[in-house]
Amino acid sequence: MFYIIGLGLCDEKDITVRGLEAVKAAERVYLEAYTSILMVQKERLEAFYGKQLILADRDMVETQSDEILSRADEVDVALLVVGDPLGATTHTDIILRARALGIPTRVIHNASIMNAVGAAGLQLYQFGQTVSLVFFTETWKPDSFYDRIKENAQLGLHTLVLLDIKVKEQSDENLARGRKIYEPPRYMSIPVAVKQLLEIESIRQEGILSAETTLAVALSRVGGGDEQRIVAGTLADLAVQPEDVFGQPLHSLVIVGKRLHHLEVEYAETFAVDRERWRSVASGVYGCALD
Repeated sequence: MFYIIGLGLCDEKDITVRGLEAVKAAERVYLEAYTSILMVQKERLEAFYGKQLILADRDMVETQSDEILSRADEVDVALLVVGDPLGATTHTDIILRARALGIPTRVIHNASIMNAVGAAGLQLYQFGQTVSLVFFTETWKPDSFYDRIKENAQLGLHTLVLLDIKVKEQSDENLARGRKIYEPPRYMSIPVAVKQLLEIESIRQEGILSAETTLAVALSRVGGGDEQRIVAGTLADLAVQPEDVFGQPLHSLVIVGKRLHHLEVEYAETFAVDRERWRSVASGVYGCALD
């Protein structure tokens, strides 16, 4: 059996009982280590699970899946994924490969940012399409995410923006020369994300994002207890906050939609940089009826 097991969002104790049982019974256990990160080191996971973990980087998962799936039709093999297993298309792909090889598969779900974003007080059924925001370079500034935000905005829906992480990435020079030299890990911060969003708005000029009148909620380490941070405000508010206000990575950002409910406003204002401005924009711009 090939198991793909969600680890949740925080530490070694977030795994489900069913997931832990599968890990303990597996002959080999891989830890997917590039689509997201957990808040603890691999050694803590190994100590808690009682199993040695094999790190599976992008190359292994995407181009060497045969190694992971080897003999999975005879013994139990597990792939551990931060959050929920089906939050990334990479994991869907490896399940399809396993099925093509006649290997039985089982998915064990867990919490992910896709549902834990509700910690901000925004109602999950009010969310539209989720988008990813990658680091811009001088020559590459992809803006397809803007169209998804626009579509959500036209329906009054919130947009969850997942911020880029760069783990085990090669520079263009090293990639061209075939040198296996990797850059230090990088995690996009909220101020960088806001800057990039507003940069694309200045290019597109379609009035979807406004520094002063678009409300947003920043989240980091959701589910991480004392490490969790939630900060709400206009895009302008978030842009000028010191980076340490937002806590440690990983970070996510929610662009608030116009179908905003007064209970969402009241819940999220707990996290607002400026509560008066938060309520004023929610009422005057978003048309939300407040007491």
